[in-house]
Amino acid sequence: MIARKPLESKVALITGASRGIGLAIAHTLSRLGASVSICARDAQKLESASSELASGGAKVLAVAADVSRAADVESLVRQTQQELGPIEILVNNAGVGYFGPTHEAGESNWDTVLDTNLKSVFLVSKTVVPSMVQRRTGDIINIASLAGKNAFPGGGIYCASKWGLLGLTQCMAEDLRQFGIRVSAICPGSVATEFGPHAGKDPQKMLQPDDVAHAVETLVTQAPRSFISEIVLRPTQKP
Repeated sequence: MIARKPLESKVALITGASRGIGLAIAHTLSRLGASVSICARDAQKLESASSELASGGAKVLAVAADVSRAADVESLVRQTQQELGPIEILVNNAGVGYFGPTHEAGESNWDTVLDTNLKSVFLVSKTVVPSMVQRRTGDIINIASLAGKNAFPGGGIYCASKWGLLGLTQCMAEDLRQFGIRVSAICPGSVATEFGPHAGKDPQKMLQPDDVAHAVETLVTQAPRSFISEIVLRPTQKP
């Protein structure tokens, strides 16, 4: 007999999944049996990611979307539900960074980071949650950061977005646990991707996208009577 995969027949939506952490998460969830809906703003990179997933046997839907825009989010969720089914796993991964002294930043820097890293989680979650409430089940995983716990020079705007995300995650968890919906955060340190400043760090010692994807796997395969509210992820060796 063929062993049943733990996420077989489930649908997962991963934002910011055209590369890096998001793409690694999509690979992991599809390997576990889920159908995956991926989105990103760059349609060309998204198409490449979709082909990569499909070549590995994944059932995948790719939708170009800016998740900081409500209309794009509504279209994304609608297409996912129509083509794949009800969303049972939501991974809010889309993120951008601005690194520099806060007093030298412009209003556009603030808006871009906060809209992408925080507002998008609000928009996507509030669009997905009603069907989860109706079915009284679901997992929402927000990819936060150690920057949501630690201050560092030049991190003012980015840290503000991630501290806010942790607060939002904890409150959502309290709001939704009565409906059987688990809301968790993953807080990785620096990950070896194109994102963020890694000057002077050894990429071989840094966290890899698959490390974050493994943490997501841990959360979505947790026994249903409990949930892990937060995972703090660090490399074994300091880079």
